[in-house]
Amino acid sequence: MATMEQAFAPVMSGARVYVQGGAATPTALLEGLVRRAASLRDVTTVSLHLEGPVPHVAPEIAGHIRHNALFIGANVRQAVQDDRADFTPAFLSDIPAMFRDGTLPIDVALVQVSPPDRHGYCSLGVSVDVARPAAEAAHHVIAAVNPRMPRTLGDSFLHRSRFDAVIEVDTPLHEVPPPTLTAAAQEIGRHVASLVEDGATLQLGIGAIPEAVLSALGQHRDLGVHTEMFSDGVVDLVERGVITGARKRVHAGRIVSSFVMGTRRLYDFVDNNPMVEMRPSHYTNDPQVIAGHHEMVAVNSAIEVDLTGQVCADSIGPRFYSGIGGQLDFIRGAARAPRGRPIIALPSTALGGQASRIVSQLARGAGVVTTRGDVHFVVTEFGVAALHGRTVRERAQNLVHVAAPQFREQLCREALETYGLHLRA
Repeated sequence: MATMEQAFAPVMSGARVYVQGGAATPTALLEGLVRRAASLRDVTTVSLHLEGPVPHVAPEIAGHIRHNALFIGANVRQAVQDDRADFTPAFLSDIPAMFRDGTLPIDVALVQVSPPDRHGYCSLGVSVDVARPAAEAAHHVIAAVNPRMPRTLGDSFLHRSRFDAVIEVDTPLHEVPPPTLTAAAQEIGRHVASLVEDGATLQLGIGAIPEAVLSALGQHRDLGVHTEMFSDGVVDLVERGVITGARKRVHAGRIVSSFVMGTRRLYDFVDNNPMVEMRPSHYTNDPQVIAGHHEMVAVNSAIEVDLTGQVCADSIGPRFYSGIGGQLDFIRGAARAPRGRPIIALPSTALGGQASRIVSQLARGAGVVTTRGDVHFVVTEFGVAALHGRTVRERAQNLVHVAAPQFREQLCREALETYGLHLRA
């Protein structure tokens, strides 16, 4: 075991430091890095979204440490928008290779792991995703060993000999409570559930819409899960016998994921659970792997969708808000799966009903995460719009029908002005 000072002594100015994210964010190690910051210049931290305090993005740390977000969480969003931190757009499936080939070089990796088993192996627990590839690529690995970290199974292990420094901690993992489901979210959940057949394999994320979808699937049978992440709602359906994985063609009977985030109940569920296989993102998010699942249903969200089917999911106009993540990995994988169904699900409005999220044109500066050629279904609380194989006029008409009623006439006028399309409200 090392002291915090000993652990961070080898970190030099100019170093690139990977920080494990999600519920596994090693807060104690981030604090240790910040304590060293005054003696460092131009250190770059790299991570997916982080949970908990982020002292390394504080204004007073500028010049010493600069954060590079591969997916922007709420706690670093302002720093990115203020140009005190950076954003790198990337498919989640591609990031491990970027670590390996030096496109995103990693000098130091900060990870949080379970205590070693009798063979010396520690589990990355609730966040394997890009953490394992980063730790393998790094020249120096600092590990926080936490008895509260679940020992998840699958491709989730690092041997203690891989660690250059070990810090003992005993702190709760970051938790995200289940969201309150609005009436709109519940309607979206029911519409999405209508597209799911018994025996289908699911990809869902976190938040109100994924939870609403799961809550609407209670009468289904033998569902499977292959996803980049899952939360507490999956546990409910496992306990009710809805999710069994019995009909999966790949990893039958197993829930495959790269990270989990929710409450302690979820973390206890994945602990030493042979039903759950945790794997790095280059596997879970590989479109070819995803396409091997029959009846793969991928549900992802968006900030806005235009009348031709273009999906903006990572920015509000030119202001970067989140990231590409695994959306297109799963949209394309599900599209290639036999009887697969890629779905974009979103509430029809924003700003308390004052703005439509179905728009004639994306906002100026908005980024396209999923192209109009990739979108098959768009779901709002007002129904399902089928876009795949449809003309621009047909898809625009279908999208108008799932827009909020108060915006439909305006969308028809704008469709005529912008595209020369005559639509019905």
